[in-house]
Amino acid sequence: MPAPQELLRVSARLGAIAESATLAVDAKAKALKAQGLNVIGFGAGEPDFATPEHIVEAAVKACREVKYQRYTPAAGLPELREAVAVKTMRDSGFACTADQVLITNGGKHAVFTAFAALCDPGDEVICPAPFWTTYPEAVTLAGGVPVIIDTEEKNGFRVTVEQLDKALTPRTKVLLFVSPDNPSGSVYPEAEVRAIGEWAVKNKVWVVTDEIYEHLTYGDHKFTSMPTLVPELANQCVIVNGVAKTYAMTGWRVGWMIGPKDIMKASTNFQSHATSNVANVSQVAAFAAVSGDLSAVHMMREAFARRGALMHQMLSTIPGVTCMEPQGAFYCFPNFSGLLNRDIKGKSAKNTMELADMILTDVNVAIVPGEAFGAPGFARFSFALGDADLVDGIQRIIDYVA
Repeated sequence: MPAPQELLRVSARLGAIAESATLAVDAKAKALKAQGLNVIGFGAGEPDFATPEHIVEAAVKACREVKYQRYTPAAGLPELREAVAVKTMRDSGFACTADQVLITNGGKHAVFTAFAALCDPGDEVICPAPFWTTYPEAVTLAGGVPVIIDTEEKNGFRVTVEQLDKALTPRTKVLLFVSPDNPSGSVYPEAEVRAIGEWAVKNKVWVVTDEIYEHLTYGDHKFTSMPTLVPELANQCVIVNGVAKTYAMTGWRVGWMIGPKDIMKASTNFQSHATSNVANVSQVAAFAAVSGDLSAVHMMREAFARRGALMHQMLSTIPGVTCMEPQGAFYCFPNFSGLLNRDIKGKSAKNTMELADMILTDVNVAIVPGEAFGAPGFARFSFALGDADLVDGIQRIIDYVA
């Protein structure tokens, strides 16, 4: 009788997934807080404001309605899909119908579903760096191959058409496009958005455009939607979005995909097996959000603009550190290369991962190292936290590296 084979455990596919660096930093910061330490966290990418009261009240009411205690269509509540289509036209000028909308379990789920719908094994997906840490993992899980293009601080972390031309191969299937960007805070000017969209049409490349930060831009920087500027792109473009950032609803877990009907049919079939419908109470809350006005986000944007300017000013005072003023989202992305390989209170960091750990351990301030975003030497600071904590946290770092 043959000897039993060794029990195989985690699949190679899931075993290769890296832990979310942003959530890992946030978890470590919370663990230190639980020990009674005064930790300032710049890691988590979520507004520090409460969800607007009318949205919460809609959810409370929905909890008591029997129809929302049952399964609903896998693609989402029909009224929410219609409301998302109306909201998309209102906010970005892109016309779509309810049957082109799939309601997902947060924006992150929309990202994974989009790449699952578009990628076959070996298909290449162009991912400009710095990138949100989840994108390459979503591409890889879908069987795709992330092709990383490094952008430059001096160019505002924006990819150019010339760089896209160099990265293009016969295997190129998708371009990932994000503006406003996480983690860099960059916003593409309208002319550059149009040029990239025209490049995609010319080269028959799909675009997955993440518009989750559409309402968070500052100064003269404005959000523009690529398929609105380049209408002929609509048949080869998937938009991902959600309520998390605009309405301070990160924990409600409602996002959506918008795309051509054949892609949305396949994505809906996928979701019907993976999760069924998104939680109905959350969908009702999302309906109240997207069908209402934008007064809440206007208030948040004013606070974020003030905080971003303050953070940029403070970070820029650190010798050896450069920092682009944030144009959108709620992040500063300073270049900390000048703090590496030098004495800091008797210690030295070879990279920003080590530097971030030193800062968290020694002065109880949590930041996310640039390695998590494909940008070694940089670090992401969220300014979605109170003004007092913001000043205290940055000042601790200033004093620490002095």
